[in-house]
Amino acid sequence: MMPEFKESGELIWYASSVQLYEDLVMQIQKDFGLANLTLDLPAGCNPNELKYLLQKNIQFLIEENFSDFLNLLYVVDLPEATAKKTLNIGDQHISEHYTFLILKRVWQKVWFRHKYK
Repeated sequence: MMPEFKESGELIWYASSVQLYEDLVMQIQKDFGLANLTLDLPAGCNPNELKYLLQKNIQFLIEENFSDFLNLLYVVDLPEATAKKTLNIGDQHISEHYTFLILKRVWQKVWFRHKYK
């Protein structure tokens, strides 16, 4: 059974503990690439860096290029209802919420692929 997470850091550290962190990073980069976006992660990016850089990129997309942000949500396959619900929160930490939702969805892809390969 796939575990539930309350925040991004918890999810990333869990992925690392079950040796799926590299797969998570590769899937995030793949999804960004499919959305025609670049996510520059340093080689050997640690979990804290991943969370920070992902959130920074999402914040930039929300503020500067919202159409690319929406395209990323489409590529990641984040349910529209979830995306709209989060958009209506309207608080200052919206990029944190979206970072977690994107990580959670990408983790589902990685987890299912690993479980059923």
